[in-house]
Amino acid sequence: MRVVLFTGKGGVGKTTVAAATAVRASNAGLRTVIMSTDPAHSLADSFDVEVGPTRTPIVKNLWAEQIDAQERLESNWREIQEYVIAVMNWAGVESIQAEELSVIPGLDEIFSLIDVKRHVDEDEADLLIVDCAPTAETLRLLSLPEIMNWYVERIFPVERRVVKTIRPLVSRMTTLPIAGDPVFAAAEQLHRNLDAVKQILTDEERSTVRLVVNPEKMVIAEARRTYTYLGLFGYRVDAVVVNRIIPDSVTDPYFVKWKEIQAEHLASVRASFEPVPILTAKLFDREMVGVPLLELLGDEVYGAQDAAAVLFHDDPIRVRKRGTGYVLVMRLPFVSREDLDVHRRGEELVVRLGSYKRTLLLPQILQRLDIRGARFEGQHLEISFAKAPAVRAAGQDGGGD
Repeated sequence: MRVVLFTGKGGVGKTTVAAATAVRASNAGLRTVIMSTDPAHSLADSFDVEVGPTRTPIVKNLWAEQIDAQERLESNWREIQEYVIAVMNWAGVESIQAEELSVIPGLDEIFSLIDVKRHVDEDEADLLIVDCAPTAETLRLLSLPEIMNWYVERIFPVERRVVKTIRPLVSRMTTLPIAGDPVFAAAEQLHRNLDAVKQILTDEERSTVRLVVNPEKMVIAEARRTYTYLGLFGYRVDAVVVNRIIPDSVTDPYFVKWKEIQAEHLASVRASFEPVPILTAKLFDREMVGVPLLELLGDEVYGAQDAAAVLFHDDPIRVRKRGTGYVLVMRLPFVSREDLDVHRRGEELVVRLGSYKRTLLLPQILQRLDIRGARFEGQHLEISFAKAPAVRAAGQDGGGD
């Protein structure tokens, strides 16, 4: 199954472009599902039909769904939530407050990720389009598998062994609820699901992200940051859609200055993101609501291109042989040295970029080597690895008499 994620700053027309892509793909004969992970669902408004938490038929070959966060909470979080509530009740927190506090902010995003896996496992469609939340939420969503993977693989097993060891002692000393195997099993299942989602979304053959922007300075700046952070976590961007461009047919003097400003911003988008394809859509004279108008928008954005194809092949993280050593290359555009912190911790490479941190388990071939340097080459960070220089034996200087 092909997976395409759409994201962008709120208000740029992300949902409308995602819906137009879905309509175009379904018209081409692809069985297409579009799902919304945006808490402020607007898919129903785009199609001008009622859309529920399960697949709702829109037209032939096209289904839509808006994730019901509460329903996903019940099915994915109940075991863990009940334990957290029990601990809070023990601590004196009232039941209603405990239930509210037991729901961690962002859980709806976690369960939305699991729905991506569900669709791929069911394999009942050719294309899955994900209408993501605005960019800040999307970045948290896409970094969740990496963050939870680090916790569960390193800290979680230790916690589980400790709890098993101390449970008999603590049970005799206090009434504090101790997490049992069902709680740990639920957390492990959540981790397995998220890890599977990560494998899906970083699969270069089937999953890509498309950024939707307007020709506005603040919107483009956020898109640049998003593009950088997506590269940090290994997600591939195969197109940037510049939406709502004032068309040449508009000649009213009032819009002359706006058209000049938009032309400058469009040039900035091309300079920032190419060779990633830059797709454009004009500002229509009406709201693009309903399947017929979404068809028009799809034609405007993609022209003769296949909307479901991988439009650009990118490799944000790769390892190359160089001389007697190796180079780890990461695509990190728009980054200055002051914003970046890179260091090694045993078998891991820790890369911190602003408020985001990624911990990479180094390939085995690099684990045996030392970091010999790092530099920026264009939009890429290159980290060199090589064997440490041999230490000369005492009294040996390598020279002659």
